Amino acid sequence: MSLFDTRVPAVLLRIDRNPFHHGTLGAVRSLGRAGVDVHVVADCDRSPVRASRYLSGLHTPPPPGASTADIVGVLRRVAARIARPAVLVPMDDASALAVGRTRLELAPWYLLPDLPATLPERVADKAELVGVCASLDIPHPQTLVPDGPVEAARAASLLGLPLVAKWSRPWLVPSGGGLRSTVLVRSAREAGELYRRAEEAGSRLLLQAFLPPGPDRDWFFHGYADRFGTVRAGGPGRKTLARPRGAGLTAVGRWTPNPQVQALAERIAGELGYRGVFDLDFRRCGTTGRYHLLDFNPRPGAQFRLFTDTAGLDVVRALHLDLTDRPLPVGAPRPGRTFVVENYAPLHLLRPAPDGRELAWHAADDRAPGRALWTLWGRHVTTRLLHRLHGLPRLCRGDGGPGSGGQVRARVVRQATAPADDRAGCSDRSDRPDDEKAGSR
Repeated sequence: MSLFDTRVPAVLLRIDRNPFHHGTLGAVRSLGRAGVDVHVVADCDRSPVRASRYLSGLHTPPPPGASTADIVGVLRRVAARIARPAVLVPMDDASALAVGRTRLELAPWYLLPDLPATLPERVADKAELVGVCASLDIPHPQTLVPDGPVEAARAASLLGLPLVAKWSRPWLVPSGGGLRSTVLVRSAREAGELYRRAEEAGSRLLLQAFLPPGPDRDWFFHGYADRFGTVRAGGPGRKTLARPRGAGLTAVGRWTPNPQVQALAERIAGELGYRGVFDLDFRRCGTTGRYHLLDFNPRPGAQFRLFTDTAGLDVVRALHLDLTDRPLPVGAPRPGRTFVVENYAPLHLLRPAPDGRELAWHAADDRAPGRALWTLWGRHVTTRLLHRLHGLPRLCRGDGGPGSGGQVRARVVRQATAPADDRAGCSDRSDRPDDEKAGSR
């Protein structure tokens, strides 16, 4: 007898147009292997995800820049086709925020954690996260929010160089203009120039003290907070290779016991009253040894399958079990497991993995996505090379845009396009079909 209530399907929602979001495939496989019908509402036309044997249905996503009302309309139409209540799993921040705002509207058709409507937005917004960390006494890099280009230049002097510049709502960053969600700034002039593009970026500019990367300094935690607030499944992991290096998404990660990170993550979720799946990013300060919270993502991280315990439980399975009133099995952690994104770190496939390895795309029981990856990835890389050879678009050159002198270099990539409600007053933004447009680290 299955642990899962297989009468209840799952619907994965992703507004982000990234065709190489491997977290979506991980969720399809995790629930599909458990016998759950999995429907995906995302743009998968050029994605290996559509080839998975565990995919029950693929549905047209909301158009780029859709309003929250439009997103609800799409989800209602999907619910009508499925014709039974389903567990809804937002797979990127923009989806998580839209679902959080409309939880009561979606309740007749979807099972969702009992989460305060504003909490996903509060933790995903990087400016709001500064206040969250201060209220909880959680270490966070010193951060200043300038009121103008002159103040931005002064803040750079106060914080020291280099420093990190972030847009508070990365899902609003437009494509094609050379802006990135996070950049490493090396001069006060660059900080002032970035501030002048705040209207284009769609949210506030944050200037943050730089915590240098290094061995054993980049950590993440994936967890599921159940209906009682107890953190189940998941665990702490160490980022051993990032893309781009030193910042960005996890190309190679390792499940590594860390009581300090575990305790911090559980305290953060508990004091916020968080319910559901979450993904946290930490960086350890080389001077003080303290773990600073960098990001709180109110949805599954792309490498969540790394944390699959001996009972087969991961955070997405925990969500489905809990929302369908099924008990969660108790398994033992499997520290030492590694996670490898093959197209970002192919040489790591040659290294031994005595404690087990989870691949982002390839699986013995679901071979088609792995085969499709290399064909689609080859086309993608060729297209990018051709763009660079012709000098277009600016985004592919790493150009900081007009007036930047090409000195503002991207180090961390943007999230998904947000609902139109968040984008009022901003210029039109097109989606970015880019391997670096990851919905997760």
